[in-house]
Amino acid sequence: MDANPVLFQGAPPSLSAKYEGSFAYLTIRDRLPTILTKVIDTIHRNKNKFFEEYGEEGVQAEKRAISFLSKLRNELQTDKRVLPLTDGQEDAETWNSYLQYQQSHQGELSPVSWFSSPWLYVECYMYRRIQEALWLNPPVNEFDVFWEGKSQSFLDSTAAITALCTHMELVRRGLTHSSDSHTLDQLFKLLQVSLWGNKCDLSISAGQENSQKGSPLDSLDSLRAFVLVNHSKQVWSVLAAARGDGQGQRSPGRVDIVLDNAGFELVTDLVLADFLIAAGLATEIRFHGKSFPWFVSDVTARDFEWTILQTSAANHKWMSACGVQWKRYLKEGVWSYHDHAFWTLPHDFGDMASSAPDLYASLRSARLLLFKGDLNYRKLVGDRDWPHTTPFHLALRGFHPAPLCSLRTLKANVQVGLEAGQGEELSTATSTWMTSGSYGVIQFCSSDREQ
Repeated sequence: MDANPVLFQGAPPSLSAKYEGSFAYLTIRDRLPTILTKVIDTIHRNKNKFFEEYGEEGVQAEKRAISFLSKLRNELQTDKRVLPLTDGQEDAETWNSYLQYQQSHQGELSPVSWFSSPWLYVECYMYRRIQEALWLNPPVNEFDVFWEGKSQSFLDSTAAITALCTHMELVRRGLTHSSDSHTLDQLFKLLQVSLWGNKCDLSISAGQENSQKGSPLDSLDSLRAFVLVNHSKQVWSVLAAARGDGQGQRSPGRVDIVLDNAGFELVTDLVLADFLIAAGLATEIRFHGKSFPWFVSDVTARDFEWTILQTSAANHKWMSACGVQWKRYLKEGVWSYHDHAFWTLPHDFGDMASSAPDLYASLRSARLLLFKGDLNYRKLVGDRDWPHTTPFHLALRGFHPAPLCSLRTLKANVQVGLEAGQGEELSTATSTWMTSGSYGVIQFCSSDREQ
């Protein structure tokens, strides 16, 4: 992989903790050390488990991993230089080359450190170093330090998941004789459910409980005013236009969903994907997740498989029915799960064509790309200090493998594509509108010249 970012002339500076008092600064000063402390505590609490499984070797590996992570926390809190990776994994060379690029870009007088460098880079780097602590210390190298929180988030959201699965079964029954207007209405509802599912993010809450309690459908009307950009109609146009060729033949094609969080949010994505297939708006769904634990609650293959197993084995009739249907989709190849090293690299998506041309080529085959969540949005627009009125397609900086849509609740201080004055009006109403998760967007771009 090419480690060097693609330079984009005229782009504003990256968000960074060097701007004291900024959300990036507060994240690195407060939230990231809290996450590291929780990781250390989780590993320590599993000491007996490691002993039972691996004997004294497991206990010693636990101690070494904790020592590594404690040192990492100190490096972060005291703004030390960012260090090269030493675990010899396939992606380590790319990470280390990226570090060299950052150093050459910042200059020797400004070392690449936690508070002086781009926020997106150092935050991704922290999660990669957490994984390094495990990979360097077998036999605990396969331990998911975030598993407890992810699985508990799902279990704590059981009532909401049950309500959503029940709704999906009612929708499925009605699709046989439904009109386009009914299908469109359901698409709009499930896009919003998937959007607001992104509130359940264990990274922004620093691992604190953040599950969905009530039915997500009940709150859609009250949340509508908080959707700052709503391009649901454009999403419908792309999907509906592909349903037939004028001769009654349906060729909807593939929809790719780049996932964000496990737990309740993942279920909202699965229900949306189920609807797209059942309604004939897609013939295939590809889910893209992370190849190792990332940003506390991001979906891995284990999370994906476990979630479908849990739903299929549920005591509730309609939750179980959904899970069984989802297993069938996977068995038949209608659904598939994919991960790629690029999703856990420091690059933003503007670098994908040069750094991961195989992934970019694959995404080009999709009819529609859905990017879930805040981190994916930050990587779409480069995590830069864009004016709020910057057109979305310009902020993408050439990244456009296919028509794409971001479903994102705002939890970082970057947002583009707003109307003139909209950002100022929001700032007057509440200073935290970009970081609280209270606002969201369904933001679409069909070409590199649109919007």
